[in-house]
Amino acid sequence: MKKYILMRILRSLVSIFLVTTLVYTIVYTLVPKSLIFKNDPNYNKMITTPDKKSDYENTIFERMGYIDYMTTKELQVEASKVDQTVTTEPTDANKKVYQSFLEAKKGNWQLQQFKDSQEFYATRDISIFERVWHFYSKLIDVDHPWKVKDASNPNLERYVRFENDPSVGPALVGSGTRHKYLLYFNGSFPFVHQNIVKLNLGTSYPTYANQPVARIITQGQGKTLQNEVAFPNGQTRRSAINIYSRTYLSPSKADTKTKRQFGKDDAYTATQNHYSEPSMLKNSFIIGVIGVIIAYLVGLPIGMLMSRYKDSWFDRLSTGTMTFMLALPSVATIYIIRFFGSMIGLPDSFPILGASSPLSYVLPSMVLGVLSVPGIVVWFRRYMVDQQASDYVRFARAKGLSEAEISQKHLFKNAMVPISNGIPTSIAMTIVGATLTETIFAFPGMGKMLIDSVRAANNSMVVGLVFIFTVVSVFSLLLGDLLMTIFDPRIRLTSKGGK
Repeated sequence: MKKYILMRILRSLVSIFLVTTLVYTIVYTLVPKSLIFKNDPNYNKMITTPDKKSDYENTIFERMGYIDYMTTKELQVEASKVDQTVTTEPTDANKKVYQSFLEAKKGNWQLQQFKDSQEFYATRDISIFERVWHFYSKLIDVDHPWKVKDASNPNLERYVRFENDPSVGPALVGSGTRHKYLLYFNGSFPFVHQNIVKLNLGTSYPTYANQPVARIITQGQGKTLQNEVAFPNGQTRRSAINIYSRTYLSPSKADTKTKRQFGKDDAYTATQNHYSEPSMLKNSFIIGVIGVIIAYLVGLPIGMLMSRYKDSWFDRLSTGTMTFMLALPSVATIYIIRFFGSMIGLPDSFPILGASSPLSYVLPSMVLGVLSVPGIVVWFRRYMVDQQASDYVRFARAKGLSEAEISQKHLFKNAMVPISNGIPTSIAMTIVGATLTETIFAFPGMGKMLIDSVRAANNSMVVGLVFIFTVVSVFSLLLGDLLMTIFDPRIRLTSKGGK
């Protein structure tokens, strides 16, 4: 089994690579670059002149990985290393120096001029192959004591050690690292947290501008939430600061309030906030798991009763109903459930009551559950019916067991073996496939974020979400195989696919 699991993991990694690379290539080659500025609230404020427009657009394109960009000053500084007489003036002499400098520089740089000032700047288009390489080479971000490079703080200590920190208690603390607390413990799930290895999925733009994609997906939402916080200065007061999120900020950039809270020489003063509502990842996981529970609690008994009373009026009626539900478009099912739910007082939109009310999760979870019921019923009935002609069933009847006992003690257990294979996949699909449900209910989860990001041409967010969805989907297939071995210990997974 170890060899099988290893091979499945390797194939899973290949699948993740292929899917993510394909989506990345499509998004960054077929989506027009100009679309990203339509949802940038700062765009019209920054393009008051043609020069400012060009500078702003090139800055954003560089940040998103489309180009490399040297401003007029940056170009002059770099070229002066070759010819110290060069200036920023738009003269023919400077132009020749710049052209000579760029020709000698690798990467096919292009010398350009601003429309008004005629000053020079340079750009280089980054090929899609190079961009894909950059994405994967920076995907895994490992923190270490030489991570921070700050010329204004040459005496920064560099170490990693366990301490009984006055703010968070026992923790693996770093200096010279990006994060202050590399490993820490608290009362929030999963109770043990680490900042040593992080996913770098890029930077969001234009929505959630300049924030890391991974942080947006995993951090809380809504209003900031204040708690009792113990600051390094020894004071404890209510604050929205998440003290566990301390990252490096050059002491030269810290304001007076920050120095008072953390100490004037403390370099780990950049923090995030606590929020009142769960993260997108947590929200999607909640309704996904609840939806799967609903689907199996409803689908398995119906399928078992249909197989037990095969060819009866109940079986025929249920078969017709399940067939109709399978044929009914998902959007119609969502609106039907939403309509009847609102009639009995359930909120038909998440913002009505917010995350503080469990009722906000009822209809989205119910929709995901109901959409999965027909498939579970049809397949479970089929497995149960197939097992009814088995020798062990005839033997059980010969022993005098009732049909109810045979169904519950024998048929159900054996039919659950192939069904169990689909449980992790069902959870993954309800999370991944909840884009329509979350959009209709204005539910702040990853599914809705994917739709919003596509509309806003937020390419980094689209690629990041697809990567997460692919990882969850691919590895859920492996978990399904492992779950089958729990229901039936006779199954032996091999690298050749045998059992």
